[in-house]
Amino acid sequence: MNEHEWQEVIGTIGMFTLLIAVVVTFVWRTAAGRRATAQLAHESAYKKLAEDAADRQQRIEQQLAEIGGKVTDLTKRTDTIERVLKDVE
Repeated sequence: MNEHEWQEVIGTIGMFTLLIAVVVTFVWRTAAGRRATAQLAHESAYKKLAEDAADRQQRIEQQLAEIGGKVTDLTKRTDTIERVLKDVE
């Protein structure tokens, strides 16, 4: 091979290297974008799940407060009935 042919070979190798670098970079960036989109979707799903759990917890707290009030009322009524029964004896 003469000097001109070596320059062509080196130039061709350089162009292929550049082309491969560009393609790899493009694929890498595309994959990173898709990963970011998937991560945002997962985060929004977890956020919705956390909000639902907080709402349910709040409803449970309200129900427990109502039950506590009913138990207190029932205890008062039972105490009253016990007093009446003791007075009747």
